[in-house]
Amino acid sequence: MGATATVRVMSPEEIAARSGGETPYLLWPERGTHFAEREMRLRQLAANHPMREFLLFAADLASAQQAQLAAYPAVALPDHEALDRAASRLAPPLAAIDFPRDPAWRSELRALLARLPDSLPPAARDTIGRVARAEDSWLETQADCLLAGVTRGLDLAAAPLVAAGLQVYFTHLLLSVQASAIGRGQPFGRIEDETVCPACASKPVASVTRNAGDLLGQRYLGCSLCGLQWHMVRIKCAHCLSTQAITYQSLQRAADEPDTGAAASAVAQAEVCDSCGHYLKIFHSDRDPHVDAAADDLATVTLDLLVSESGARRHGVNLMLLFGEPDSQTDDSADDAAEGHPRAGTEISAAVRPPNPPDPGPR
Repeated sequence: MGATATVRVMSPEEIAARSGGETPYLLWPERGTHFAEREMRLRQLAANHPMREFLLFAADLASAQQAQLAAYPAVALPDHEALDRAASRLAPPLAAIDFPRDPAWRSELRALLARLPDSLPPAARDTIGRVARAEDSWLETQADCLLAGVTRGLDLAAAPLVAAGLQVYFTHLLLSVQASAIGRGQPFGRIEDETVCPACASKPVASVTRNAGDLLGQRYLGCSLCGLQWHMVRIKCAHCLSTQAITYQSLQRAADEPDTGAAASAVAQAEVCDSCGHYLKIFHSDRDPHVDAAADDLATVTLDLLVSESGARRHGVNLMLLFGEPDSQTDDSADDAAEGHPRAGTEISAAVRPPNPPDPGPR
């Protein structure tokens, strides 16, 4: 289960030549199914998984997120002038770090937490209760830390719960702005920095290759916060945008099957850039039509550990599973949390803490 292999595939030019037609730049989350599909995938992945209890907790959280998104109240939106200014500067109009959050996100977070089942372990229920009873100022501080990607002042046990509320809020915000702009032109588009979300400037959680129609084989990065997906050609580093020295690593089916081609056909791969030393996971929906970037990322922590052993740093982030040192006050620990970089001795955040990630095994 722990061997790796490296493969090289088509160049960006070959992929573009074979794609045909015009590929849409943005794909939108569906209000009625966004978190529900994630829940279904998490429950599927949890079967016989070493992190089963954690994945099931994440599924419960996604279920609550979906219910909350379906009934989310109206929130303050940027006016048309603000959207036009952002477009003229090629800037994300809902930049998460700077955007003034509507206070409704806090009450909606508390309502979301109330939907979580009473059957969760006592430690999880204690954390949920603590977050639900927390003062508004504490929630805002935690949100600031999460969106800035720093661990200083961040409560790692509570982080997935606060993140769940922020994800629903920003998904609702994204879809509300899109709906309000009907007849006025597209409020979202390409921005100056194509390595982050065009709407909220958050990092991707991972990327997914599409499996149908005109999008067959096209790669989209999925936002870790608002759920928007944006197109980026394959064989291109999502961190430095280099198209050189890109390799792919994958867990093989068995440690005694070295270099048998399993990496080339794996559902989950790590796209590693030797130029800048960063990587981002890529999941292939043509090999498994049920992949969900956030869910599959949680279930493949072992791949992160293997790739990080070579010194590569993760470009993306999963707000449900942060790596960091809760007692550290160093800038390095903040960078590691922001880049999702696992290090020896780090604590993995979760209201229900997963067991230690599976041992990668011999290589």
